[in-house]
Amino acid sequence: MIQANNSYTHYAIGHFMKNLLVRLILALSSLRLLPHLILLKNCSNSAIIRADILRWHSIIYKTAPTDSISKIFLKLMTFFPEYRNLFYYRTGWKGKLLGPLCQPMSTLFIRTPTIGPGLFIQHGFATIIAAREIGDNCFVNQQVTVGYSNATDAPTIGNNVSINAGAKVIGGIRIGDNVKIGANAVVVKNVPANVTVVGVPAYIVKRDGKRVNEPL
Repeated sequence: MIQANNSYTHYAIGHFMKNLLVRLILALSSLRLLPHLILLKNCSNSAIIRADILRWHSIIYKTAPTDSISKIFLKLMTFFPEYRNLFYYRTGWKGKLLGPLCQPMSTLFIRTPTIGPGLFIQHGFATIIAAREIGDNCFVNQQVTVGYSNATDAPTIGNNVSINAGAKVIGGIRIGDNVKIGANAVVVKNVPANVTVVGVPAYIVKRDGKRVNEPL
């Protein structure tokens, strides 16, 4: 019984110290992020950025938000460098001017004219996102390449698309809504909506939730 009480006490102390450290880091970080907060509240596409923030919170913390948008934003900018890239993308040249205060991830590149709200980038290491257009609530893992096959041809990606680690989506193709692209898949042909594709070259293994084996 005493040992159990000691274990709980150690856990409680550790949890308290961890929370205290997080609060201290956020307090210090908020000083460098004050210009970012001002930009967040005054930029023209603040609604899209808000949607990004709420989606990142739901995926990372798996709970409904209880903090304000500003506080969640501070957490994301402080602890998730891949989110910084997305924020600077959303805010254009004004955001990029603030980059030296809070460095973005150097191996994550976003070169897409139009991206819908709710894009989530997990890890972001060695990732290139160069599509013609990306829809709402998409998900991109690390070491993904979405890019051109020549000077003009780049993918158009629909809504609710997940592109998993190491996948390549190349050329002037169209990825339908609700598509899942498996890890390390190579996609160079159009993909219809509501399917899962895997492999090199990619083929369909699930359509509307049912197992299949179909070429693209």
